[in-house]
Amino acid sequence: MKDNSKSLLYTLLAVVFWSTVATSFKLTLQGLNSAQLLFYSSLTSLIILFFFVRKNSLKELMQVFSKDQLRKNILLGFINPFVYYLILFKAYSILPAQEAQPINLTWPLIISILSVIYLKQKLSLKTIIGLVISFSGVVVIATRGNILSLHFENLYGVLLAITSSFIWAAFWILNLLDKREESIKLFGAFLFGTIYTGIYIFFFDSFGPVELKYIFGAVYIGLFEMGITFFLWLKALSLSDNKAKTSTIVYLFPVISLFFIHFVLGENLFASSIIGLVLIIGGILFQQLGESRKVI
Repeated sequence: MKDNSKSLLYTLLAVVFWSTVATSFKLTLQGLNSAQLLFYSSLTSLIILFFFVRKNSLKELMQVFSKDQLRKNILLGFINPFVYYLILFKAYSILPAQEAQPINLTWPLIISILSVIYLKQKLSLKTIIGLVISFSGVVVIATRGNILSLHFENLYGVLLAITSSFIWAAFWILNLLDKREESIKLFGAFLFGTIYTGIYIFFFDSFGPVELKYIFGAVYIGLFEMGITFFLWLKALSLSDNKAKTSTIVYLFPVISLFFIHFVLGENLFASSIIGLVLIIGGILFQQLGESRKVI
């Protein structure tokens, strides 16, 4: 099989797995609260990341505990997975999945804003237009189409979902500035994120008792939201000779996700959710249009 064919296969696998995540969040949150779901899923991801890192280099694994790397891991682990997923899971517990996922998807646009502030990049007209298009989609979803009245159906949930996007974007910027190998950075972050979550649950929550089926749900999320799928995605990019095109394919996942949300969760899809999702993805793709020509 040629590299491009392998890249397409890995990309489609990543898209399929990510398409199931919103549904998995909602189903598992029926039996676990946000902190419990985060603990069991991040622990699963930590175990997977351990084997990935150990396979590549045992020496690099031990360097995670060096003085220099400890400082980075302590900070990154606090941002993601600890704070990011606590807020994201809370948003999913409040909002319908068809609303939480598209709003959280605005993080590429927020990265553009933060890049101007922290990476001194220029804010182009294309980026501004993309931001306006995408955030108009957020307003459509948040108001369920009642744009003129600006009546928000669940403002708290919307604010949580948007906040999670800002947190993920901040993590992404810090991740760009950190030149370590990706699996090493993720392992260090999830090690401390899992520790933070365990301490939080010990003092403020409870580890259980939890029904086994919800543990399985958390394990699934740890595998396919936080763990294996990320490496499928990296592998797809590494094998692709057109990384811009490969990156564009990934935006199929929120569209496919609507089918799982409707047929598995039983949510009646709002027209506002579909229109809002189209606007959000359209704004992201419009912003990336100029960048894609540079990459090809």
